[in-house]
Amino acid sequence: MNYISVIGGGLAGCEAAYQIAKRGIKVKLYEMKPKKFSDAHSNENFAEVVCSNSFKSNSVENACGLLKEELRLLDSLLIKCADETAVPAGQALAVDREVFSVLVTEKISNIDNIEIIREEVTKIPEGIVVIATGPLTSENLSKEIMNLIGDNGLHFYDAAAPILTKESIDMNIGFFGDRYGKGDASYINLPMNKEEYEAFYNELINAEVANLHEFEKREIFESCMPVEIMAKRGIDTLRFGPLKPVGFTDPRTEKRPYAIVQLRQDNKEGTLFNIVGFQTNLKFKEQQRVFSTIPGLTNAEFVRFGVMHRNTYINSSKLLDESYNLKQDNNIFFAGQITGVEGYVESISSGLIAGINAANMLLNKSKQTFLKETMIGALSCYISTENSNFQPMNANFGILPELDIKIRDKKERYKELSNRALKKLHI
Repeated sequence: MNYISVIGGGLAGCEAAYQIAKRGIKVKLYEMKPKKFSDAHSNENFAEVVCSNSFKSNSVENACGLLKEELRLLDSLLIKCADETAVPAGQALAVDREVFSVLVTEKISNIDNIEIIREEVTKIPEGIVVIATGPLTSENLSKEIMNLIGDNGLHFYDAAAPILTKESIDMNIGFFGDRYGKGDASYINLPMNKEEYEAFYNELINAEVANLHEFEKREIFESCMPVEIMAKRGIDTLRFGPLKPVGFTDPRTEKRPYAIVQLRQDNKEGTLFNIVGFQTNLKFKEQQRVFSTIPGLTNAEFVRFGVMHRNTYINSSKLLDESYNLKQDNNIFFAGQITGVEGYVESISSGLIAGINAANMLLNKSKQTFLKETMIGALSCYISTENSNFQPMNANFGILPELDIKIRDKKERYKELSNRALKKLHI
């Protein structure tokens, strides 16, 4: 075949289609709107921005700002459109969502190599395909994907605990260890006395939760219990659940703590840890406030907050390589939030890589990947590195390799990480 199929006209799909087309290859871009809409979408244009209109910070001292700068240097169409439709938002890049969507639609529609097909895809096409159908992939295509990937996992909701940087955890309070001294002491444990626990408990049960769409409520609460809901069942419920202190001794007191919060390593490098059992639907600011009351987390740096919403994504850590190519079928690429990247700009970055490599495959060229010192490369490395606790991830400095030198000042450290990333970016 002399063309590539791209399924999905969202941020990732449009970026992938552009990257393929600019390399002289014909694209069949499938979009089911306006014949069929997901529960979250409402207009027929491409790249519809459903939630916030913010693409986050433009500063390269911010992880998402660094990723945007990398994408600008790599000729991302979607970031170019975002820049052209920006509205005042301080250091952030925010867009007029309607104008942005219209502009992307016009740009894509005017590329000669792209044929737009407005229909739902229920069978994966033959030939080279980029699947970029997002977190609300239709039921029919979800079944097709499940048949393709087998037992490797297609998740229909995202119930993720908050993730922190290890360096922000106070290890004067926390200690490594496993229950009853078994295992390899891989968890960080934060002991709490009765007064500390009850103070945390009261903040938790009175914290403000985020609103859920009706289509999300059906899936979440039947399958997973938010920590704040569990707590409301009784003051000791958490102490007999995820905060159970049995099998531990607080090194500071040589006694068993009243309760204990555990953090599990979240990446291979050991720079990120998630809070075990803390799936939550609290608003992000409330998570920062409430979870920082836990001893040892006073200065916690959250690289992602807990989320609970409808989010179809594959277990990319087993299924994909760093080019977003399916290991078991080299004709198939995935892009966007279905791969486990979280956020607008992150989705665009995955579409760019998948598009470039789908084109390279048709042109019999070698795959193009990016060094893990870059943000775009670190994200692709994260989603393709095997992880038994794989959860969606957004751009953050915690997934970059550490610097050769120790820089204590966070702002200066981020600046140096960004400088290194931009020097390592191959264009």
